[in-house]
Amino acid sequence: MMKDPLFIVAAIACFVVLAVLLTGIGGFAKGGDFNRKHANRIMRYRIYAQFGAVVLILLFVWVRGGN
Repeated sequence: MMKDPLFIVAAIACFVVLAVLLTGIGGFAKGGDFNRKHANRIMRYRIYAQFGAVVLILLFVWVRGGN
């Protein structure tokens, strides 16, 4: 499974979601000007990245038979 390109792309998408989430949490924790300017945009990017990751995971399960 680790050599499957679709699995690798789905895993990378999950790590992208994690990175965006941690950036947003870090911005909330720090507060200040960065949080005021970018908090909503970062969380919007997280939603888009999550959608893409879920689609890729479902595509992987569907293509590989779902067993």
